[in-house]
Amino acid sequence: MLTLEVIPERCLGCIDQWEFILGMHFSQAVAIVQSQLGIIKGVQVLYSEKKPLEADLVINLPHDGIRLFFDPITQRLKIIEIYSMKSVKLKYCGLDFNSPEILPSVEQIEHSFGATHPGVYDSEKKMFMLNFRGLSFYFPVESEFQTGSSHNLGSLQFQAGNSPIVSRLAIYSGFWDDQFPTPELPLTCYHGQIYLKKAIVLRGRSYTRGLKLHLMASSSTRLSDAVSQEFEREILLGQSTQEISTALGAPSKVFYKSEDKMKIHSPNPDRKITAIRSDYFFNYFTLGMDILFDANTNTAKKIVLHTNYPGHYNFNMYMRCEFNLTLNDIDIDAYTHWDDICKKLTPSDRPVVLNRASSTNTTNPFGSTLCYGYQDIIFEVMPNHYIASLTLYGDGIPYEKENSQA
Repeated sequence: MLTLEVIPERCLGCIDQWEFILGMHFSQAVAIVQSQLGIIKGVQVLYSEKKPLEADLVINLPHDGIRLFFDPITQRLKIIEIYSMKSVKLKYCGLDFNSPEILPSVEQIEHSFGATHPGVYDSEKKMFMLNFRGLSFYFPVESEFQTGSSHNLGSLQFQAGNSPIVSRLAIYSGFWDDQFPTPELPLTCYHGQIYLKKAIVLRGRSYTRGLKLHLMASSSTRLSDAVSQEFEREILLGQSTQEISTALGAPSKVFYKSEDKMKIHSPNPDRKITAIRSDYFFNYFTLGMDILFDANTNTAKKIVLHTNYPGHYNFNMYMRCEFNLTLNDIDIDAYTHWDDICKKLTPSDRPVVLNRASSTNTTNPFGSTLCYGYQDIIFEVMPNHYIASLTLYGDGIPYEKENSQA
């Protein structure tokens, strides 16, 4: 049984070991669960396949009675719910208030957390809710009571041994409301990485130049001195690895292409020559993008932007890239439905079917996606008609050099 500390309006976790922090990204919560393999047993990821932007993204820990609710747009943690009080031990300020030996009764909650405003009674659900800042307790009450500001849960009279027990609790930001706000990414979750706020695709008349990135970072590695700061960078197709690294820092990972399934379409009759050296990707997971470099020139020739929708093969590998692309006076972003794009653009009629598989698992449980070409852009579209990724191609000539030669 887990023993966890409750910190209202902030987190739930094992202090000095791991914490589910309000505002943290979905991938960071998953990393915690993976690090506690064998301690946290049983994990479910719940989402809406057809309407992924309307329903919360949920991590359910059924053996521990914990649910984590993530905003479907930002994919940051907004509510922590404990729905099975018998499955965990809970502390507040280092003192137990819920365990097999200590029942979370009305008296126990008021003793541990102090006085609060009058409880809110839901007559239909027969449920009292006791609210603190950033924390709510839910008590099922079978008896009928009269509501009014003159009564709080502690002032109600119960028969001996019938004092209601907390059935669940919720941790969130601010005061209780039907619409819980999603906190910004906490400084404790930066971990020395840079994060993307917005990526604007820079376009010429019918070609892509690169990206203008609005980035966020922590100003210091010491948490006590750190503040968040925002800055801008531009990266262009045709730039060298040194120029990209100077702008964005070292990538999260470097991936070398061991094989290229598109090589069969190459006009080069002797394809074995091109296989001597492999093109390679700079993977920036916190920015939601990959940059492909030519093995011979070491210049950027492709940028891939990921939307991180649940149900996609690469889900949770990247944070969502909040891109903005304007094509023929149409604004396209990570949330634009493919049907709306097709109403105003004319992509390639015959899409390429993309089936992903690994060396250990030849099947993709999420099914294939379709790739549509338009000018120098490829849209990867999921079965629910949302964009899975956006691929921007270049000809290997830096934008500045192309202008000077014109």
